[in-house]
Amino acid sequence: MQVEKVILAAPRGFCAGVEKAIKALDWMTRVFEAPVYCFHEIVHNQFVVNYFKGLGVVFIDDVRDVPPGAPVMLSAHGSPPEVVELAQRSGGAVVDAVCPLVTKVHHELKVRAKKGYTVLYVGHEGHEEAVGTMAVAPEAVHLIESIDDIEGLKDREGPFALLSQTTLSLDEWQHLRDHAETVFPEIWMPNRSDLCFATTNRQAALRAIASHADAVIVIGSANSSNTVALTQVAESAGCERVYRINSASELPDDLTGTVAVTAGASAPESLVEEVVALLNPSAGFVTQSETVEDEYFPPPPELRETLKALSALLDVAFSTPTSSTFDGQADRAFTAAQVLSSATR
Repeated sequence: MQVEKVILAAPRGFCAGVEKAIKALDWMTRVFEAPVYCFHEIVHNQFVVNYFKGLGVVFIDDVRDVPPGAPVMLSAHGSPPEVVELAQRSGGAVVDAVCPLVTKVHHELKVRAKKGYTVLYVGHEGHEEAVGTMAVAPEAVHLIESIDDIEGLKDREGPFALLSQTTLSLDEWQHLRDHAETVFPEIWMPNRSDLCFATTNRQAALRAIASHADAVIVIGSANSSNTVALTQVAESAGCERVYRINSASELPDDLTGTVAVTAGASAPESLVEEVVALLNPSAGFVTQSETVEDEYFPPPPELRETLKALSALLDVAFSTPTSSTFDGQADRAFTAAQVLSSATR
């Protein structure tokens, strides 16, 4: 390779929801004896999943596979209500790591369904987030993946509402929203878009640099919806060479000129560092920032209660009046990147 310069998109990589989920699962592996069970991949990144497998986490696609009394975490993508109920019946600790932005969409769907709306949900069939969301009110919601799907609902009686999977690309969502508004002029939509701020921020950051690059590298797993959306953004910006890779080992060996690099919201920064090191740009790298993210999501409430209870037990056991309240500042300062570093174990 003869890469001259690397342009790093910012923001990139872990979002607040992923930070929350990874740190929560890390706490579970420390608090409970292995194995800890997790419904679906905690986040869609193979590096992260393999890390937790190494700690004894068992990833499952059916909560009925959880042994009675075993601890289980529900993934960041959100789970169907019946899955949450089944998990709670198992008798073990249940921690729901669902992203708050996904919870918002679940709430919107529940409210609209109760008010008699027919809900158009823009999403990807089979994606965990879409499955979990649509299960909230299956009798009222219709999956929308194309204009034809919208056209097929023209003869239904209203009122109508429009919601979406949080990880879609803006381009993917925009034309469907516009068509839905044309077909159903009175359609209800939330005041604030369902699209995740982290997803849109990463897309905007990449869009700003993709057209100036000879190639774009998007780091993340193939089953990560927001990662795939980033490749679509780069292609729509006019870059002719766009590659989605899991790690530096998958880099093409004929890259030249200027290379733009970004990472999906589930991809660790360590993978970005490895990619830049292998690209070894002769003129170094620069970071182009579109916005600064400082959002923070605290651990799931079930986990906070468990940690407080453990802290109180330690107070009694050691006769030392340590604080048994959750330390939000310490949790905010401790990052998912540190979780994934073996030095922290």
